[in-house]
Amino acid sequence: MIGRARKLFTRNESKRRRVLTKSTIPLSVQKAKYAVRGRLVIRANEIEKALNQGSEFPFQKVIYCNIGNPQELGQPPLTFPRQVLSLMEYPDMLNYKYISDIFPEDVIERVHQIRKSMDYQSVGAYTHSQGLQFVRESVSDFIKKRDDIDDPDYTSPDMIFLSNGASPSIKTVLTLLIRDSNDGIFIPIPQYPLYSATIPLLGGSELRYDLDENAQWGLNEEQLISSIKKANEDGITPRALVVINPGNPTGQCLTRENIQNIIRICYENNMVILADEVYQENIYGDVPFLSFKKVLYEMGSDFNDMELFSFHSLSKGFFGECGQRGGYVELTNINKETQAEMYKLVSINLCPNVSGQIVMNTMVNPPEIGTPSYVTYINERNIILDSLKRRAIKAVEVLNSLPGIKCNPAQGAMYTFPEIQLPEKQIKEAKEKGLEPDVLYCLDLLEATGICVVPGSGFGRDKGYFFRTTFLPRDDDFEVVLDKFSTFHCEYLEKYK
Repeated sequence: MIGRARKLFTRNESKRRRVLTKSTIPLSVQKAKYAVRGRLVIRANEIEKALNQGSEFPFQKVIYCNIGNPQELGQPPLTFPRQVLSLMEYPDMLNYKYISDIFPEDVIERVHQIRKSMDYQSVGAYTHSQGLQFVRESVSDFIKKRDDIDDPDYTSPDMIFLSNGASPSIKTVLTLLIRDSNDGIFIPIPQYPLYSATIPLLGGSELRYDLDENAQWGLNEEQLISSIKKANEDGITPRALVVINPGNPTGQCLTRENIQNIIRICYENNMVILADEVYQENIYGDVPFLSFKKVLYEMGSDFNDMELFSFHSLSKGFFGECGQRGGYVELTNINKETQAEMYKLVSINLCPNVSGQIVMNTMVNPPEIGTPSYVTYINERNIILDSLKRRAIKAVEVLNSLPGIKCNPAQGAMYTFPEIQLPEKQIKEAKEKGLEPDVLYCLDLLEATGICVVPGSGFGRDKGYFFRTTFLPRDDDFEVVLDKFSTFHCEYLEKYK
């Protein structure tokens, strides 16, 4: 009997065809691209593995400048959030006789406050699908304080949805917006690949508006209006416009006038605004960060029904807690029916991770003046931000000193986005290899130096050749990166002249 069953199983198995192959996976999945962790990073991972196994390269290690992942490149975590998180993860420590000798009193007090707000006082239990009420209240207070608006109705914890970083919230909002391929979402070019990957996955149409390189990557109002008109002529309904401020990959900060113009255009053309503001703490130039919510509020009652989603995250700023996966989206002028549908969507995933929620509370409600943790917190924050500013300025100076490179100042965020003038000989060779010239340049840079960056074509830029690099390596490592890059670039131009 057993032998017969084996025989039947073998015969049936031989007739079976695989359900999942590349040809049977949805076309939208096959077409999705995420350059930040694409071909260059896959090759960088291969090289790193080979180095660990003893293979020889012209360098000792791979330096990942492809993604805004600060702690991977040596940025230390802040003390206060990690102390709070450690006691939340192991609350039995609160009963330790000498706990006050190990942790500051304000850390212990914060942990008690958070635990008191939780139904089960455990990070291992699910929370409300929008996140802990206590944390959402702290986010709401943060927004009022950040924008200096003393209006009790300015925001509300009910309008806050916590999430596992900003990305899931962005996908949720795009899911609400996209009905079919006739719905379009405007994204800035250059753009962060999250948007160009997610929009087609959800069945929508990607619409583009170009940022003006000659105006510090600011908005070109006429070009945007023209793009909206063309979309309508093509039968695409523009449903929303994405803005990244400060910019990724371009590092610009939008002026109040730019923001006002975007709001007016979206209002007049019946579009929702998605304000990706995860780099709001990373400001290095003279243009301050202004939230879209603040500018919208100050534009007055004429814009009271302008719909806005605003996103923030733990991953950037001076926290750099990418692995904790904490973020939020705030809803402004979104009706209750839509909010209910959004709640349904996030409830499918039950709740955001609790550790990320806890760290979010420490970000939006840091130690206050006079508390035991304040001095350490401020010192750590200032050291990180001052170092980032130095590196931002230094990176642009070095890049602009090299032949064939032009780079706008990094006013914010964590990146520079230089334009490179590639020789015709190199462009021809790239085409013969079936590669974009900027991709070949970045691959050759990786193979020669171990420096991993992202080609500009991965951000949708099809005019000229660019690449994006972070300036996150620590000061001493960053000097080495700049030296190695400078040598490579000059030799590369000489090779292809």
